[in-house]
Amino acid sequence: MTFERIDGLRTIEFGNPGTSRDTILDFLFNGNKRATAGLLEYDYEAEGEPVEHVGEVLVVVGNDGEELGRIQCTRVEVMNFEDVPDEFALAEAEGDLTGDDFRESHGKFWGDSGYEVRPDSKVVTMYFELLS
Repeated sequence: MTFERIDGLRTIEFGNPGTSRDTILDFLFNGNKRATAGLLEYDYEAEGEPVEHVGEVLVVVGNDGEELGRIQCTRVEVMNFEDVPDEFALAEAEGDLTGDDFRESHGKFWGDSGYEVRPDSKVVTMYFELLS
């Protein structure tokens, strides 16, 4: 599965459709969310999507695939799940204050979504700025 494109740009979906997505979008547009994470194996390789790159502009879409805004990648790193730092947890701004908090909440989220997450699972951490 590849993501839709709008104006030639890749789209990005946050969280799962419904309340989860609405909550995260609120963090993005009305809060300090300036980073996001995905599992390399499931969110990229299984879907045939390349990892984002610095400078890339992505279209943020809502629950119905509608354009809500745009972000631009400022930093992208692939690391082990066990190595996600406090800095990232704070930039993600979803309530996690440390890397340990991130691992607990995201391990549960991804596990509940049916994905196996191990300490050495590769995580893509992407920092971005909100353009619109």
